[in-house]
Amino acid sequence: MSATKNDKPVLQLRGVRKFFPVKGGIAMRTKGWVKALDTLDLDIPEGQTIGVVGESGCGKTTLGKVVARLYSAEGKMLFTDRQGASWNCSGTVRPRLREMAYRRDVQMVFQDPFSSLDPRMTVGDIVREPLDAHQIHATKEEANVQVAELLRRVGLGPEAMARYPHEFSGGQRQRIAIARAIALRPRLVVCDEPTSALDVSVQSQVVNLL
Repeated sequence: MSATKNDKPVLQLRGVRKFFPVKGGIAMRTKGWVKALDTLDLDIPEGQTIGVVGESGCGKTTLGKVVARLYSAEGKMLFTDRQGASWNCSGTVRPRLREMAYRRDVQMVFQDPFSSLDPRMTVGDIVREPLDAHQIHATKEEANVQVAELLRRVGLGPEAMARYPHEFSGGQRQRIAIARAIALRPRLVVCDEPTSALDVSVQSQVVNLL
């Protein structure tokens, strides 16, 4: 698979560190640190799949959440946007337009499909939410047309739009999560062990879908 036109990776991690404090005592003071990520360098080219392998607790999920900017971290994360410009997306303060561009281009499929979907929202609302947040369509009706197509792509019919997550199996819920993740046509999708919470019989189906 080819890289970007200017051969820059979509995302470059340089010296990324994420430590979690260990607190204890009556005052809950910091007694030490858990080094989840310690000086990590990683290049993620466009059009390629990168696999991160390691034992439980080694920091794989933390890495995924740092890349998705659900966790802040020290170090640099150099993001190359669709115009070929690179900028540091780490830290906590950045222009809103750059923040929105990053949120649109980097999406995540979580390990547990049961907790990653809001039980109070219909499937149609869940998949349409990123489209609404980024104002992709002028009307709700136009957005629903795309939602129906996304559900078809992941093996669910448009009739699923009116149903709630609890009405689906684990494998079907993960398909819904995948539909939501690809709704904005992101350049990078972070998958945090997307089949480990599923039955063996449906794991291969989800892998083939991805």
